[in-house]
Amino acid sequence: MKKVLIILIAVFAISLGVQAQSNLGIRFGNGSELSWQYNLSDANRLEFDLGLDGIFDNSGWHYFCLTGAYQWHWNIVDKLGWYVGPAAQTGFYSWSNHNSKLAAAVGGQIGLDYVFPIPLQLSLDVRPMWFLTDRSEYYHDGLGYSAGLGIRYMF
Repeated sequence: MKKVLIILIAVFAISLGVQAQSNLGIRFGNGSELSWQYNLSDANRLEFDLGLDGIFDNSGWHYFCLTGAYQWHWNIVDKLGWYVGPAAQTGFYSWSNHNSKLAAAVGGQIGLDYVFPIPLQLSLDVRPMWFLTDRSEYYHDGLGYSAGLGIRYMF
């Protein structure tokens, strides 16, 4: 299982890294996510995050999920901007010794980003999500959220 996840992450990173007008990096929050943004225009972009947590430790809690968001982006001053948009998520969640559950959620994302003079972007955002399915015996459907710090290289 671990080898399959590593291979999926590598293929995802390589295939997305060759795109023009994109940002590739990591989003740290409730877990770690491989994050890719694709600029549709100066004011619109797509963001896809492949999240993993607990895969390589013995915490008992594990998840593997894919989140997608459409973002409208506005500049506040020079290199500082803010964004907001709808998001959706699907993934597998599990606790030790329990069956994995497929989860689906809809929600949104709002945040700030700063672009440095070098090709580096920092972002800070919140992603509230409404889970449509039970994630496990311990987490049921309803409101959840993730706050994150993103660090991305700009192509």
